[in-house]
Amino acid sequence: MDQQVAGAAGREDAGVVARRLRSIFSGSVGNLIEWYDFYIFNSFSIYFAKQFSSSTDPTVQFLNIYGIYALAFLIRPVGGILLGYYADTHGRRAALTLSVMLMCAASLMIAVIPTYGQIGIAAPVLLLVARLIQGLSLGGEYAASATYLSEISLSRRRGFYTSFQYVTLIGGQVLASSLLIVMQQRLTGAQLEAWGWRVPFVIGALLAVYGLYLRRNMLETEDFARAARTRTESPLREVFRHPRELLLVFGLTMGGTAAFYTFSTYMPTFLVNTVHLSREDATLVSFGTLFFFAALQPVLGALSDHIGRKPVLLWFGLMGTLCTYFIMTAMAATRDVLTVTLLLMTALAIVSGYTSINAVVKAELFPAGVRALGVGLPYAIAVSVFGGSANYVALWFKDQGHESWFFIYITALIFCSLLVYATMRETKAASLITEPGAPIPASPRAEMPRAEMPRAEMPRAGTPDAGLRATAMPPPAVVPARWHGSAWWAQPASSPPPCCSARSSGTTRLNLQRSQPRPPRNPRPA
Repeated sequence: MDQQVAGAAGREDAGVVARRLRSIFSGSVGNLIEWYDFYIFNSFSIYFAKQFSSSTDPTVQFLNIYGIYALAFLIRPVGGILLGYYADTHGRRAALTLSVMLMCAASLMIAVIPTYGQIGIAAPVLLLVARLIQGLSLGGEYAASATYLSEISLSRRRGFYTSFQYVTLIGGQVLASSLLIVMQQRLTGAQLEAWGWRVPFVIGALLAVYGLYLRRNMLETEDFARAARTRTESPLREVFRHPRELLLVFGLTMGGTAAFYTFSTYMPTFLVNTVHLSREDATLVSFGTLFFFAALQPVLGALSDHIGRKPVLLWFGLMGTLCTYFIMTAMAATRDVLTVTLLLMTALAIVSGYTSINAVVKAELFPAGVRALGVGLPYAIAVSVFGGSANYVALWFKDQGHESWFFIYITALIFCSLLVYATMRETKAASLITEPGAPIPASPRAEMPRAEMPRAEMPRAGTPDAGLRATAMPPPAVVPARWHGSAWWAQPASSPPPCCSARSSGTTRLNLQRSQPRPPRNPRPA
């Protein structure tokens, strides 16, 4: 049967393949737009920090802004729950569309918020609200996009296609940095502080509208259609029937997300404060290595389609444990730009073992009915605890005079994830994702015997069918004893009582009888 399904999927006509590729493109580009909107806050905060603070002290201004930045990470688990649940109940496409709508609204809101000097304390409050909306959106974006890209792709190319989630994630960061460089060249510092910082958010809102257009024309995944037809309980209840998988996602994320945020978002600060490069050199090194990082994702994703997911994860876990401390120590000790660039590229090549396939690995662990929620919730918690805090922890260790302890901290987190990788099963071989093209079962409600339907769906009094009772009798089995008029009856379905008329519908035979009122259980004495 599996071979037949695989053969049918392999013989898809060009139109179906084209629509699938367009859907993958739409999901990936929408992800890039969302991450661009998220990153421009950090990139341009140096220009608008004092616009939302009553203090003239730059340190206090940046503490306020980065406090808001941190809260956006803390709210992400809530977004993972809400949009993950929405994706499992209303569809992946619906959740992705809602996610980009929230990001569009938040970006536009930031672009038009008056300053502290104009509306007082309401300015930072509105900025916080907008940033929390962005955090909710991004918390659900990862789960919905990881699930969607995994389900829409054929199994033989699933690792390759899902790797574009991190290509576009990195692309959002590159796009935000590129815009910052261009605007710094075109506008003065005073212009950027007065009004220029609002331009990137307007651009982000317009890009989000384009992302909304793309996502409204995406295909819904067949796996969701199957899950919707067979669902029997709420995803919020069902997801906790998979505690091992939830812990696996948390464990395999903790080291990967800490390493990713260390070598991407924290690296410009590290290169200036510790390596003592100029801001221009630090920006160029980070910018150039991010392109290299993005290019590695589909390479390792395609490799996982041939050798499996586990060897690629083990590459990251083993090399990250052995090399992270020495790479960061060597970077801190050198002042040569080329040496720093080569060391950072080495670190990013190691981290790519996690980033390129983490989405598909997590999606392959869960059944379709709870896949988005199962992926999104533990991932968002791990990122909030270990990823979003990486910058703060690094600067705290440096302030305490023990910066090398941060290198040990990241190494320890990667080692914990290595233990998870070493003990988990190969998800490619045991994937719970159904191959696109497999038949979608009929809804169980359509095949449900009338006697087993909810009471609300039984014939109502006063209708032509009032008084009709249905008893499910799949031949030739014996059905449970049921009340028929004035007696209990249980015998083979092939021998209905004379007073009943048999009707057949598919594989379910219904026997309908005019039922008499049931005698009272405890009649009162006359």
